[in-house]
Amino acid sequence: MALEAQTSAPGKARKSLGLSDTVTGWLLSLPLTLVLFFFLVLPIVMIVIVSFWGATEFSIYPAFQFDNYEFLLTSPVTYSVFLNTIKYAVITWAITLVLGFTIAYFLAFHVRTLTWQIVLFLLCTIPFWTSNIIRMISWIPFLGRNGIANSALISMGVIDEPLEWLLFSDFSVILAFVHLYTLFMVVPIFNTMMRIDKSLIEAAYDNGATGFQTLTNVIIPLTKPGIMIGSIFVVTLVMGDFITVRFMSGSQKANVGRLISNDIALLQYPSAAATAVILLITVLIVIGILLRFVDIRKEL
Repeated sequence: MALEAQTSAPGKARKSLGLSDTVTGWLLSLPLTLVLFFFLVLPIVMIVIVSFWGATEFSIYPAFQFDNYEFLLTSPVTYSVFLNTIKYAVITWAITLVLGFTIAYFLAFHVRTLTWQIVLFLLCTIPFWTSNIIRMISWIPFLGRNGIANSALISMGVIDEPLEWLLFSDFSVILAFVHLYTLFMVVPIFNTMMRIDKSLIEAAYDNGATGFQTLTNVIIPLTKPGIMIGSIFVVTLVMGDFITVRFMSGSQKANVGRLISNDIALLQYPSAAATAVILLITVLIVIGILLRFVDIRKEL
């Protein structure tokens, strides 16, 4: 009786104040709504507004014109840079998906004790204890012309002269992306795999399914939400990155992030804002395509 009185007290208090459940829900969500408005919606709105402004070599001025978008959408450089960005995103996504799924599968189904799962999972997070820039730059002395990789290959007789494409190339950029963002694929996939009922896998084996059939018909379908979440993380991070491409390509390659960075360095804020809006639309389209494969809210 006392418990019922306590649980019904908030409801009676709301009724005494004349508040419906709907109004109460709005009031409870108001703080989070304000935070999202000021730190997410408002900055995006400002970027969209500035993207229509005009700019000279020395100043920017408020206006409503489509010059920035017209220049971007009619320039071959824009399409080349966007295609290069999408190329980096797709290749990095494919590699991180294979690596992330393999690591998560090993941790979830081959490591039997929870203690070792935690230890090995924390081991995967060790690189994140340092700065992204430090982890990225650490590849330069390893992949350089006189670096550890070339020296080792020459000493073993595998090659006669240093490989030029190991550094300041698409290979080094993608390698750095994979190194930086694989964990963003491991975590959601591992989290989803840990919630798979092990009796389903045992039932598949009991019905004569092979390991490959169990993987493709049981584990992968049940891991789709984690795969989609990891894919969204990796794709959005790669498409918005600019510092990795700058350092690992030796400023010889470009992506959309570098395009925006260069415009900002030249104080061309309207052009940078227009490029950012187009990038945002592109990322939203990619996320929309990914979400067509699985309803995350339904599956989680």
